[in-house]
Amino acid sequence: MKIVSFNANGLRSAASKGFFDWLPGLDADLVCIQETKAQEHQLRVPELLPPGYEAWFRDATTKKGYSGVGIYTRRAPDEVLTGLGWDEFDEEGRYLEARFGNLSVVSLYFPSGSSGDERQQFKFRCMEWFTPILDQWLASGRDYVICGDWNIVHTARDIRNWKSNQKNSGCLPEERAWLDLLFKARGWVDSYRHLRPEGEDYTWWSQRGAARAKDVGWRIDYQVVSPSLRDRLKSCAIFPEPKFSDHAPYLVEYA
Repeated sequence: MKIVSFNANGLRSAASKGFFDWLPGLDADLVCIQETKAQEHQLRVPELLPPGYEAWFRDATTKKGYSGVGIYTRRAPDEVLTGLGWDEFDEEGRYLEARFGNLSVVSLYFPSGSSGDERQQFKFRCMEWFTPILDQWLASGRDYVICGDWNIVHTARDIRNWKSNQKNSGCLPEERAWLDLLFKARGWVDSYRHLRPEGEDYTWWSQRGAARAKDVGWRIDYQVVSPSLRDRLKSCAIFPEPKFSDHAPYLVEYA
């Protein structure tokens, strides 16, 4: 089974740059999209519906052309969930879950706090609120693959300029400590770090200062899996080229 996670920074924009022409080469079973930046009726058009896949979307209702997540799947899910029960989060179009038997695949777009203190405080509230949900998912006995842009780096290996970003959203000590809690205390597995313990690859680059050309990046896009799937992690790949977005698609193959 192959799963792709990709923050498209506008799915129509990524499509215009050839994303759906390139995608078949990955032979993915599921593709989780973040930041569709469109309403569902704008996405259900032939050029955004690749052959062989069913598509599911969750729009932002708070602001058109904002946020939004999607899942493309070759196999019809048994159930699709579009909300977690907190309107302030759900209505920004940040969560979509497809269930297949005992497997749940989630497309998640976690808030960024980079635009100012108000959004950073919202991000902190989301972290606090989401933790017991993650605990419930672990306790459920289901297998979870949580794909998405978490907007947080975890360690110095996950960001080029570690020291200079310590006071910036996405690299704050409180944010990184939260990932410590999930990965070390709770047992959730960072698929990339499990497969590449010494890896220093990135999935996002600022669009300023030739950051991408210089590979001055951050790894903020993850496939986080429940401990039950740890031994099924087979391989992974990040695709910084071709450039479809300021993020790179991230592929994981499961045994």
